[in-house]
Amino acid sequence: MTDAMVSWAWLWVPFTVFAALAQTVRNTAQRSLTAEVGTLSATWVRFLFGLPFAALVLVLLYAVPDQPPAVPHFSLAYAWWISIGALFQVAATAALLLAMKERNFAVAVTFSKTEILQVALFGAVFLGELPSQLALLAMVVATVGVLLLSLPPRGQLLSLQAWLSKSALYGLVCGACFAIAVIGFRGAALALQAETPWLSGAWGVTVAQAMQSVVLGVWVAWKTPQGIRPVLRAWKVSLLAGSMGAAASLAWFTAYAMQDAAVVRTLGMVEVLFSYIVSRRIFSESFSLAEKLGMGLMVLGLVLICLQGWG
Repeated sequence: MTDAMVSWAWLWVPFTVFAALAQTVRNTAQRSLTAEVGTLSATWVRFLFGLPFAALVLVLLYAVPDQPPAVPHFSLAYAWWISIGALFQVAATAALLLAMKERNFAVAVTFSKTEILQVALFGAVFLGELPSQLALLAMVVATVGVLLLSLPPRGQLLSLQAWLSKSALYGLVCGACFAIAVIGFRGAALALQAETPWLSGAWGVTVAQAMQSVVLGVWVAWKTPQGIRPVLRAWKVSLLAGSMGAAASLAWFTAYAMQDAAVVRTLGMVEVLFSYIVSRRIFSESFSLAEKLGMGLMVLGLVLICLQGWG
């Protein structure tokens, strides 16, 4: 981490919260697209329509300052880490799509919420970033909170078959793939050693989304009966999803350049809280005792991780 990144290190908190907010908007736009273009194509939208926005930010970072920053040194290590992040992010989406086809999708979602603890594990193994005791406590508390919010219906909760089903496996694989993707993006940020964290973020998002647009685009064109035409017809909503997705990714990548991946992703769980509150407000539904306890634990975990980040 450069001296400039150290002096701006506290900014990882607002960047992460903004990323969670932008991601909530992106998810809402993608959900509206799913019925029109299909789940796989709606997923591709976040990369294809987000890429121009990410590239524009990168160009502005070089064009606007009187003294443009130097082009970072791109190494084989950077190419390795960014490729791992991009491909495992697509794999995580594929695992989630497979889980959606199973009867016990709620169980899969619950298992996928273990992503944060898996990020901590993979971060320790591959990057040597060991969480402090306070950070680990925050991760566990926040994870328990989000699990309480996403527990499957009572019938599935008491069913051993549901917890040992393919849905459960897909959920674990989804969480693991997202965790590895996060580690890949964090490793890429460390390998790039850009002058500023936002320059690191802009390069990371542009390179990763270019790769993802091509890989997933080829898959959509091959597997989807109408190919890419439905996506192009829904360009207005696609632009919203893409721009918000790019904004979220730029903020995530910038935060990864400033702080350990597990710490960033733990605070990023505030997205679940945003989505949950918005959903409940729209449908005017009351909270159960388990949901209230889950939200309380999530808030406690997020406060603890902020204390860790500023400590």
